[in-house]
This record gives sequence, structure tokens and C-alpha cells, in this order.
Amino acid sequence: MFIFVVGLNHKSAPVEIREQLTFSESTIGKALDLLYSEPGITGCAILSTCNRTEIYGSTTDIEKGLAAVRRFVTKMGPLAIENFANYFYTHTLYDAIRHLFRVASGLDSMVLGETQILGQVRRAYQLATEHGVSNSVVNTWFQQAITVGKRVRTETGIDQHAVSTSYTAVELARQVFNDLNGKTALILGAGKMSELTLTHLIANGVSTVLVANRSFQRAEELAGRCGGEAIHFDKLEERMHEADIVISCTAATHYVIRRDMVERVMATRKERPIFFIDIAVPRDIEPSVGTVGGVHLFDIDDLQNVIDQNLAERSKAAALAEVIIDQEINDFLKWLNSLFVVPTIVALKAKGEEVRKKELERVLGRMKDLPEKDQKTISALASSIVNQLLHDPITQIRHYAASPDGHLYSEILQNLFGLAISGQRAKGKSE
Repeated sequence: MFIFVVGLNHKSAPVEIREQLTFSESTIGKALDLLYSEPGITGCAILSTCNRTEIYGSTTDIEKGLAAVRRFVTKMGPLAIENFANYFYTHTLYDAIRHLFRVASGLDSMVLGETQILGQVRRAYQLATEHGVSNSVVNTWFQQAITVGKRVRTETGIDQHAVSTSYTAVELARQVFNDLNGKTALILGAGKMSELTLTHLIANGVSTVLVANRSFQRAEELAGRCGGEAIHFDKLEERMHEADIVISCTAATHYVIRRDMVERVMATRKERPIFFIDIAVPRDIEPSVGTVGGVHLFDIDDLQNVIDQNLAERSKAAALAEVIIDQEINDFLKWLNSLFVVPTIVALKAKGEEVRKKELERVLGRMKDLPEKDQKTISALASSIVNQLLHDPITQIRHYAASPDGHLYSEILQNLFGLAISGQRAKGKSE
């Protein structure tokens, strides 16, 4: 049994190509059924996210399996695989194992070490099993990939260092306050960055949210999505004293929050600190605000410095993750190669026994008067010769079973001895 992955991602194809081959929850079932119905596919799964679409499969004939994928891609939409061949990548056997393990670990993501991809791999596996298109090989492959993804995150902490602007802002706030539970956040601006930051704040325990924007309607829309309160922009100073965290990301060309405003606000807070984060360019918050007592001010450059440090930490963690993946690949490869090696050994022994029996019958048929004791001696001699001849090939194939090329040695042995084993035939790229 051979495994493969064919796909495209954010590194191999631009979005205008990727969007031509995507599957939603409502369409992926039909796609799985169609793929599984193709001759040559014995098990499959499809991983489809905003950054990648990948077809995972197992086959008894690698050429037929890859041809099946090409037919499937052509049937699924306007994307003719031959016209976009440069955008697709194909991995088989050892490289396919490594690819899925790296994907599940977040090492192949746009954001190194992202956590969301592990859940997406798990969901792809669930959908394949729910639709009855997986098999023991695909099941074991994905189960171990999920285990690898968990192990990498647990042992390396690769996802513990924030590398997005919005999440880093929240991490800095948590460092200032230790715990964000029960805190109040004031968001200036109602754009995408403000919404992302707000989402992270709420996920980390912020209980009260105030949203201010020059367009009150947009403030109401954002506040409504997160259960917060919209406030009029001209009430900003009046309500700021309620906030523990102020995050500003407007399109203003001048300072929205000035030092004198903050001094008046802090005078009413009785030394309770405020954490300001200025994500805007040009800046929304006057830099001297950071010198006011009780104020913690960070701008976009401060955040970027933290992000750079965290990326360096993630890169260190990624190096450790690769070591873990190598270990896990070897374990999976031993199991996968045993699917080739064990039947090969059984067939080789059967071939030896067939030759021994045939030749004994031929020789002893000519020596019918030979005493039974001598017949047994000749039979034992024939068995000994066959066993000794097969001992080294069997020993070596067991040894090579643990190597990346174990399946190839099995094929060579099958060809040399003329062994016919159902479900094991490879051509082309597997060679």
C-alpha cells in the first residue's frame, strides 16, 4: 500500500488559483465520495482551508492513484490540473508522511506554529471516516499526525509566543495585569484590527467592552457582535476613566488621545493603571502619554519588537519540532513498511516450500525403493538448503523494513523471486 498527498497552498499558488479548488463543509462530502469512487484510490481524505487544499490518499498502484487525483481535480471545477501543474506539489511515501506531520504541527503554516491547523487536520480525518472513504492506512496516518501535532505543541511550546499584532497586544496587557478577568476594554476604531484584538481580549477574560468610533453606526455594529457598548466619540474622555485597557486603531491623521486628556482621566482613577496600545499608523496616542503616572503605553513598533522576539522563539521551537517529527516518521514508517515486508516474507517462504515440495516429489518419485529413513534424510536436507538460502534475504528485508526504502527492497525481492502479492504494485515516482 502506497500513500501520497497532492495539493496547493499559500506558498505554491496565489489566492486566485487556490480559490478555484476549495471545499466547504457542505460540499466536501460529495468531493470525498467522488474521489473515493475513482479507480486506484483505496482510502482518502481532503484538507481544505483558506491557505491550502490537499488530497491525501492510499493506493495499491501509485501511478493509478495519482492519475485518479488528476481526474478528480478536473471533474471538481474549472481548474484543469495540466494547466496549473506548476502550482501543485506531490509527495509520496516518506515525503508524504513528513508533510502531513509538519502540517499538523503548524510548521507548514503561513504563521509558524499556528494552533488552528491541528483542529482542521482532525476535522478532515473525521469527515473521511464519517463518509466511509478512509481505510486502515489513512486512519493510522492521520491519527499519528494528530498525535504528533499535540506532542510538538506540548513539548516545544511553539504556539506560546504571540506573533500576530492583535494577539501580541493582548499578551502585553495580560503581562501588565496578570489576569484580564473582570477588566474593561475601550476600543477606538471599528476596523478589522480592532475587531481581532477585541476577540482576543474577550477570549482572555475581559468582561466589559466599550467601542468608540467617529461613525457611531459602525461602533454599534462592532459592539453588537461582541456584546459591548457603543459610545459617541465626543464622550471618549468622559468614559475613558472606566477602562483598564485602551486600544486605538483609527484612521485619524492627528493624535486622538493627548497627554492632557490622560492626565485628567488618571486623576479620577486613584492610581489604578491604564494600559494603552496604539496600533495606528500614523499614531493615535501622543507619545508623552507614556510618561503620565500609572500609564503603560505601547505603539506598533513596540509590538513588532515583541513579535520579532517571539518569532525567534518559535523558530527555536520549530527546530525541536523537526526532531520530534523525525522520530514519529520512523515509527510510522516501520508500521507502513511492515505492510510490504510481512507479506513478502510469507510469500518467499511459501515459494521456497513450493520448490522444495515439487523437487522432492520429482526425485523421490524416481527412487521408490529407497528406504523411508533415507527419504526422510533427503527431505530434511532439502528443507535445510531452502531455509539457509532464504535466511539472509529474510534477515535483510526485516532490517530494511525500518528504513525509508523498505517498500522498495520488498519490491526488489518480489521481482527477483517472482512473487505475486495482491495489492502491491508500484511504478513511476515510487521507484
